[in-house]
Amino acid sequence: MTAQPVDPAPEQPHDPGYDPSAIFQALPDRYRDAFRADYDAALEAAHDFTEFARIREVLQQWRLRAMAYARPGYDEAVRDALEGRDDKFFGADQVPGWAGKL
Repeated sequence: MTAQPVDPAPEQPHDPGYDPSAIFQALPDRYRDAFRADYDAALEAAHDFTEFARIREVLQQWRLRAMAYARPGYDEAVRDALEGRDDKFFGADQVPGWAGKL
């Protein structure tokens, strides 16, 4: 007999790392053009050595975005936030003694 967790941890999104092609593939189609534009702009700017770090920054931002977009419920959470459905979010009012402190 083997034990199984009562509530298995949610599956974590795949981390594409800093590989631009892996990030591109991990992104939903609607974000790919924006990623490509940001990445191309960072590459162009990198001709100036003082701007070279911008490539890493763009890859880091889009890597994290790709992982966020892949999380189950991401689109619904964004809609809830935009529509002001505060009851959907964990907040200070749900922690005893924290009301009014944040």
